[in-house]
Amino acid sequence: MQTFFSDEQLIDPGIARSNEILRACVHCGFCTATCPTYQVLGDELDSPRGRIYLIKDMLESGRPADEKTVKHIDRCLSCLACMTTCPSGVHYMHLVDHARAHIEKTYKRPLMDRLLRWTLARILPYPGRFRLALLGAKIGKPFRGLIPDARLLAMLAMAPKQIPPVSRNDDAQVFPATGPRRKRVALMTGCAQRALDTDINDATIRLLRRMGCDVVVAKGQGCCGALTHHMGKEAEAHGTAAKNIRAWVAEMDGEGLDAVVINTSGCGTTVKDYGHMFRTTDMAADAARVSAIAMDVSELLMQLDLPEGTQDMRVAYHAACSLQHGQQIKTYPKDLLKRAGFEVVEPADSHLCCGSAGTYNLMQPEISAQLKERKVRTLMAKGPEVIAAGNIGCMIQIGSGADVPVVHTVELLDWATGGPRPRKMATD
Repeated sequence: MQTFFSDEQLIDPGIARSNEILRACVHCGFCTATCPTYQVLGDELDSPRGRIYLIKDMLESGRPADEKTVKHIDRCLSCLACMTTCPSGVHYMHLVDHARAHIEKTYKRPLMDRLLRWTLARILPYPGRFRLALLGAKIGKPFRGLIPDARLLAMLAMAPKQIPPVSRNDDAQVFPATGPRRKRVALMTGCAQRALDTDINDATIRLLRRMGCDVVVAKGQGCCGALTHHMGKEAEAHGTAAKNIRAWVAEMDGEGLDAVVINTSGCGTTVKDYGHMFRTTDMAADAARVSAIAMDVSELLMQLDLPEGTQDMRVAYHAACSLQHGQQIKTYPKDLLKRAGFEVVEPADSHLCCGSAGTYNLMQPEISAQLKERKVRTLMAKGPEVIAAGNIGCMIQIGSGADVPVVHTVELLDWATGGPRPRKMATD
């Protein structure tokens, strides 16, 4: 794609990076075949190629974002299926992230939009606040008929039937390996996951200790920054990400770390991109060090020789977009489940998003609901006894419509190697 940025514009590192990405695009349109919003809405401007044209025009002209551009960028899930499909290597993630930051700085949203986005940014990355919000949502559910806004209704629907008690395993501490130590790793405990489902971190810690890892929960870590980053709130995203970098670098410079392990793939995609996010700051070197050892939990487990098992259960595996497209990890979770003895099946169109996508199911509930319905239908068509996924957002989204339990992959692997049966699979 030909671009016409001025020399003055290209001094800006963000513009320079976007220019590189735009020039890589050859208008082939392969991305439209795998874009969930294009399939649902059928509008060229709701495809990656269409959004690229809108972003190019907005950035080249140097103008503030307009309503039309914001509408179609907001509808993007950032599922990154387009990056998997693109034959030219267009890094759409960096481009759309830059566009969102530009929108946040230059476009005045309607009052309700601003309030909702402000509220989400102030609640979701903070487990304590999120727990209180979930409790409020539970209390408010009986009054949902009085609420006209679909986005507010989606927030009410997010509240689980039971809010789990706080897990003290998420406090800063070190869990020693239960046998000979093979690795020392830091576990990212996350933010929303700590309020929605404490079983995931608990199972991860048990499993990694059993596999010979000292598991460090570093003091000072918190939200990865993804939730605010994808809203275009760069300062807030970088602020929370910087805390993680400092916390993990302190451990790296102390007793050392072999990996920063992440069991929420949406967070993993962001942490692996810290090197890019901080490339022009005085934290560039430390951010790059963290990104270099960041791993999804399935990547680490593939290095640890998980024992073979004989579990007799049919598992439908849901591939989170942030894992299969954002991190290009496609087979490891399935390989691990099969090694543990599970029968693993995959739904049709497994490359398509479930509609969760961070805050997308709260901000774009109508589109999200259509994607969820299709994903649940294709998963249930496989006749599973349980559904496994590697991202808390997907688990909540799919679990609200599936007829079988939805658990994290590590919960099944923990169970198969001597841990407790996942509570969500408990039978009467």
